[in-house]
Amino acid sequence: MGAVHDLTDESAIQGATQAAVRAAVEAAAVSLDGELVELRRAIHREPELGFEELRTTAKVARRLKQAGLRITPMHPTGLVVDLGAAHPRRRIAVRADIDALPLTETTGLPYASTTPGACHACGHDVHTTCLVGLALALAPHHERLRSQRLAVRLLFQPAEEVMPGGAHRMVAAGHLRDVDQVFALHCDPTLDVGQVGIRTGAVTAATDILTVRLTGRGGHTSRPHLTEDLTFALATVVTELPSVLSRRVDPRAGLALVWGAVNAGEAANVIPASGSASGTLRMLDAQVWDTIGPLCEEVVGQLVSPYGVGVQIEHTQGVPPVVNDPEAVSHLVAGATAMLGAQAVAPTPQSLGGEDFSWMLRDVPGALVRLGTRTPGGPTYDLHRPDLVVDERAIGVGVRLLAGTVLSALQGADVPS
Repeated sequence: MGAVHDLTDESAIQGATQAAVRAAVEAAAVSLDGELVELRRAIHREPELGFEELRTTAKVARRLKQAGLRITPMHPTGLVVDLGAAHPRRRIAVRADIDALPLTETTGLPYASTTPGACHACGHDVHTTCLVGLALALAPHHERLRSQRLAVRLLFQPAEEVMPGGAHRMVAAGHLRDVDQVFALHCDPTLDVGQVGIRTGAVTAATDILTVRLTGRGGHTSRPHLTEDLTFALATVVTELPSVLSRRVDPRAGLALVWGAVNAGEAANVIPASGSASGTLRMLDAQVWDTIGPLCEEVVGQLVSPYGVGVQIEHTQGVPPVVNDPEAVSHLVAGATAMLGAQAVAPTPQSLGGEDFSWMLRDVPGALVRLGTRTPGGPTYDLHRPDLVVDERAIGVGVRLLAGTVLSALQGADVPS
């Protein structure tokens, strides 16, 4: 690996020109580029599901220990790295998720997943590699940060794809307690590599799981009046609940209930004694998210009451919306502009996808940025698909972006110039 350039020298942290900062980060990113691509491929080749990321954690820990960094392991997976002062006047955190999805990869890439039923179809391998790159770039400058009473904390978070996810554990363990701002990036295959999507305010949606289970006396379809016609009642819930909610909730909340699994019966002439429907409940408004569970129970009870069936509702709150703090967004814009150029910054729409980084933002102000991974002129892929391919040049872009953002956020400590 080539020499790592000083990203935190006096001139960079104490108000140097954007051109000087950009040059330092560019040189560091170039020197790390080949190694980071290989690391990403190694992680991609051996994906692991939530709270099972033993090999991934070991790969990251081994490389960061080689760089002389102090590792704080989490149980059973994940780790935290601290650089700079133990009791700083300002600490900036950056988070990356390390888990994969339960899908079988279909890309045919030479470094495709070798784990049946698991692959990095959401780009977490890229997120992890970008954070490793930031750590390696900052590693030689731990003492300089410490002398200025500044600190950077790197959060390698497990289990973003499960509910409740690994963000809960990081918050509960106190890793956000003494942090001033926290940042994260997420791959976006609809943006060209070199572009970053930035938005102030809500950038993702609240995401819950709703399951409705009905029970009743089964019977022959020729005598529905002698049964509780459970299949008909379940069909009423499936078709009517989304419609009723759309009239009981402010439409500006952007609520969407979409069923993914509906199960009842096995034979055409038998009314079953049980059935269920499960789906995701998504919304853009945090206040609606806090109250939607009781409303669902009320409406379902009213819908099935005429049929006399028993009803059980399971509403699992998943994640609140990710809401980007305006000051944190200003550091993202400043970092992206300095390192990538103003043309790299693109507006990004709010997504109905969920992201458990939102739990961290309930404790600490921060922001999520979208990292373009599409090859210009190439096909547009989608996240959570087994054929997802990312342009690996996005790794270097991500390292530059994170470094620029950290430098800008550290300057928020009123560092004397």
